[in-house]
Amino acid sequence: VQLQASGGGLVQAGGSLRLSCVASGRTFGGFRMGWFRQAPGKEREFVAAITWSGGSTHYADSMKGRFTISRDNSKNTVYLQMNSLKPEDTAVYYCAAGPSIRSPSRASGYDYWGQGTLVTVSS
Repeated sequence: VQLQASGGGLVQAGGSLRLSCVASGRTFGGFRMGWFRQAPGKEREFVAAITWSGGSTHYADSMKGRFTISRDNSKNTVYLQMNSLKPEDTAVYYCAAGPSIRSPSRASGYDYWGQGTLVTVSS
């Protein structure tokens, strides 16, 4: 299984970015796709998740209203649209995949991880 994340970059505060994660190597029915992030010196934290089949979504409270997760099954791709970005959103963002029966917000619930894409928000 491979998860290829992309779309990170440098953006000013208040700006937007869309991250993409292309999944390959197996069928993902019954799986959940998640986005996590890790800022320098901090632990990895949950951002958002979506089930591959039904599209049920979960968000960290601090991201609700600013971030939107979606998926395109035909392209095996999950997206994270990030709006109203803040300097504290600066982090490496990782996509992950795991069985949907597990908790969506815990990193231990995911079996596969992408390499991460860096998002830097300047003030």
